[in-house]
Amino acid sequence: MVKSKFETILYEVEKSIAYIILNRPEIHNAFNNVMINELSAVFDDIKEDADIRVVILTGKGKSFCAGADLNWMRKVKDYSYDDNLKGSLALSELFYKIYSLPKPTIARVNGTAIGGGTGLVAVCDIAVASEKARFSFSEVKLGLIPACISPYVVKKCGEGRCREFFLTGERMTAEKANKAGLVNFVAPFDKIDDIVENLVKQLVSSGPVAIQKCKELLRKVPEMSLEKVGKYTAEVIAKMRMSNEGQEGMSAFFEKRKPKWNK
Repeated sequence: MVKSKFETILYEVEKSIAYIILNRPEIHNAFNNVMINELSAVFDDIKEDADIRVVILTGKGKSFCAGADLNWMRKVKDYSYDDNLKGSLALSELFYKIYSLPKPTIARVNGTAIGGGTGLVAVCDIAVASEKARFSFSEVKLGLIPACISPYVVKKCGEGRCREFFLTGERMTAEKANKAGLVNFVAPFDKIDDIVENLVKQLVSSGPVAIQKCKELLRKVPEMSLEKVGKYTAEVIAKMRMSNEGQEGMSAFFEKRKPKWNK
């Protein structure tokens, strides 16, 4: 087990699984510039660590993440435009790092996720939520907007749903978040780890390069024209069939054995 010490998060790696725990339970794991920087550094390390296969992101205590720390927001309120822009870019870059990570990510939503905390749910590949979790894009209640998280929430939930969620700032149930596509699974709190564990087993039994290429496919295909997408997808599958992982996977299937990455 590998553990690293941070001020606002807990981070450890065990048996190829990276666990990131937002660790400010006294303020519902609200984030500030320190947490943004620490999360960014951790995801940089995870990207380069070939031994890590799956990432699980969760919160300590009763909440997942309550969005921006109000004490930090008091300071931000008096920032100049340039300082505001710098901080906002750091948050946007963090969301993109998580979204584009070449390894699968699971949000273990142990409790309420508000504002940017809901953004952390949206940028993960799969979200498993406690049935008591609540979600809200509450920025409009403060005269603000869910700007940095919007690309990822719109991708998951669609523009129609986001018009409702962003404009009203309503606090929604885990069931409604599930129906909207923000969350994949909802269960009693004492059952969410069973779901996460099952997902991890499924993910580590798949080829790591295949998963990486699937995530790349999901990012690129929606932005491509039909004229270009046919050539791109044909090239991707042709290369995968000829790759070491593809050859091993097909050989293992025909030989009725587990592939080398799933021992």
